[in-house]
Amino acid sequence: QVQLVESGGGLVQAGGSLRLSCAASGRTFSSYAMGWFRQVPGKEREFVGSTSWTGSITYYADSVKGRFTISRDNAKNTVYLQMNSLKPEDTAVYYCAKGKIRLASTTTSAFDSWGQGTQVTVSS
Repeated sequence: QVQLVESGGGLVQAGGSLRLSCAASGRTFSSYAMGWFRQVPGKEREFVGSTSWTGSITYYADSVKGRFTISRDNAKNTVYLQMNSLKPEDTAVYYCAKGKIRLASTTTSAFDSWGQGTQVTVSS
């Protein structure tokens, strides 16, 4: 069972940047896709970005494309989400997730382990 721990959330002004990190336990991290999702109260968890097991293929939600970048360091068992040009509508709890397979996906059903989440708040 992989354990995922997110960090790097916080309060930032609109237009600012944050970098989220997700540290994974276990020796199988490099064998699976990884993803980032976010959720606000009363809404379903939504896809943000994902990366394949090597990091060579990435997908992004249209709402973050061009502003967010997902990357991974398999030697450190860590996946990152660099968030630039943040907007108030990016405010949410952000979760990292481990994929069931090596290929990246955009749906929650393709991921089987989740972190506890980290709060990101963007003020206007």
